Amino acid sequence: MPLPPDFVHASRDLERFLLDARETLGHATTHQTWYSVLGVFVTFRARLSVPQAVAFAQALPPLLGAMFLYEWDPAQEPLAFAPRAELAREAMGFRIEHSFLPESAIEDVAAALWRHVDRRAFARMLDTLPPEARAFWALPAET
Repeated sequence: MPLPPDFVHASRDLERFLLDARETLGHATTHQTWYSVLGVFVTFRARLSVPQAVAFAQALPPLLGAMFLYEWDPAQEPLAFAPRAELAREAMGFRIEHSFLPESAIEDVAAALWRHVDRRAFARMLDTLPPEARAFWALPAET
């Protein structure tokens, strides 16, 4: 059996995502973009159970899934979802020395992410999560 294409092209796909997200976020570098996306991922991940987080990661391209799980402590109890503005402030506070997030960070990362996932599979996975989790990744036209 040949290697799955998602794994063969994983580095290229991550770079394409980071370049797209960089443009969407208005960042100058993919280094800034990495930390911005990671801040949004960590903010979201903190509100999921272990099975939910694994399901979410598996719906992403391989290296984005690994990024989503990066430095995660699955023993932490999930936090409650909060209003979007509060979640955005939390994401903006992630590794503040590397944070370049605009207030629209969650929407910006969501827009870029939707352009780089299998939309049907991603939507099916989101349908298994609580409404607040689906709302986190909703695009502005969908809210």
